[in-house]
Amino acid sequence: MNTSPNTPPKESTLKAKILTEAKKVFFLTVYFGTWFCALALLATTSLHERPIHLTIFGLALIKAALCAKFMVLGQVAYPIKIDRQYGIVRSLLRESLVYLLIVLALSWLEAGAEGLFHHKNFFDSLSAFGGGDPLHILSIAIVYWLIVWPFLFFTGMKMALGESVTLKILFGPPKKNLKD
Repeated sequence: MNTSPNTPPKESTLKAKILTEAKKVFFLTVYFGTWFCALALLATTSLHERPIHLTIFGLALIKAALCAKFMVLGQVAYPIKIDRQYGIVRSLLRESLVYLLIVLALSWLEAGAEGLFHHKNFFDSLSAFGGGDPLHILSIAIVYWLIVWPFLFFTGMKMALGESVTLKILFGPPKKNLKD
């Protein structure tokens, strides 16, 4: 096998890709988890439930991890594309709707799986998604879109400007090492 000195071995490239995807899933899980925990807390306090059981946060984090994994898989199946002619916002609008459908489909399937977990019929549980109320499902879709949009916008900025420039714009220049 002839490998040039500038070409990394396939194994290290595969490891790097896996590590990159794992980091993406981790950060997406933290991002979605923050949103889902905040929404769970809002729902619980809106209903004036006391005490607030920590189980809701664990379930929110599990849902966040599942959504993160499906988001990454969605990006593999339907990669994000930025057309500089249209800018980031117009380029990502279609993608945001596709990813919204992915998250909604996951939530819908989650309702069926949850039904099975509680010894209910899978299809009855699917039809009970969102309380079977189209207006409630629309409100879920709007909230999910509002959650997904900033992530896609950040991803689009990284694609258009590069990761280091995007991070510098959002978080300022990196701090200099104290040894310098």
